[in-house]
Amino acid sequence: MELTPDSIVYARWGFFELNATIVFGWVVSAILVVGSWLITRNLSRGAEIPRWQNLLEVLVDQIRTQLAEITRGSGTRYLPFVGTLFLFIGMSNLLLIVPFYQAPTASLSTTTALALCVFVAVPFYGIVQRGLWGYLKSYAQPSIFMLPFNIIGDFSRTVALAVRLFGNIMSGTLIAAILLALAPLFFPVLMNALGLLTGMIQAYIFAVLAAVYIASATQAQPSAEGPQGTTHD
Repeated sequence: MELTPDSIVYARWGFFELNATIVFGWVVSAILVVGSWLITRNLSRGAEIPRWQNLLEVLVDQIRTQLAEITRGSGTRYLPFVGTLFLFIGMSNLLLIVPFYQAPTASLSTTTALALCVFVAVPFYGIVQRGLWGYLKSYAQPSIFMLPFNIIGDFSRTVALAVRLFGNIMSGTLIAAILLALAPLFFPVLMNALGLLTGMIQAYIFAVLAAVYIASATQAQPSAEGPQGTTHD
């Protein structure tokens, strides 16, 4: 029984290993890229639109609405980054229903890479929104004595993001494998359904936490121009 897809090695060239994490990470990325291209290559503006375009529009609209509620603005600026995080993690966990599939999110290397993306994106959006000096001053709030604690907090939440997603997906896969060995005729369907639910919840939590960290760094204020979604973000 493998605890992580990192231990499933398909090929090795010197220091480089082609393991299940890399292979299935490429598979998930290819599905998202090709699927997005197929859905958006012939967009329809009529009253009747293709079902896949309708599904994608609903998904994007839901993500934009969540971002607007969290950032108290339109949130459109953060939609590509947070939406990509959600789609990649969600698709990685959704494919757990496919036999012999290994979720790349069950690897600590994948979740660490995703958390590092958030770690870089938070100061990036903060500096763009508030300027370099304005963002750096936030580390000394509410007083200069909080500087080391705020810096440690940035690192600790990155570690928490990576470990939370890795632990939930890895433990779910491990429990499913154990129950599958004990009762192969009953538990697989139940555990697959539970695994899908848990996986999508974890994708949602990861994306929401990323949006919360970005909103905290940018300190977006409520729009004074009207209802949410009407700002020029």
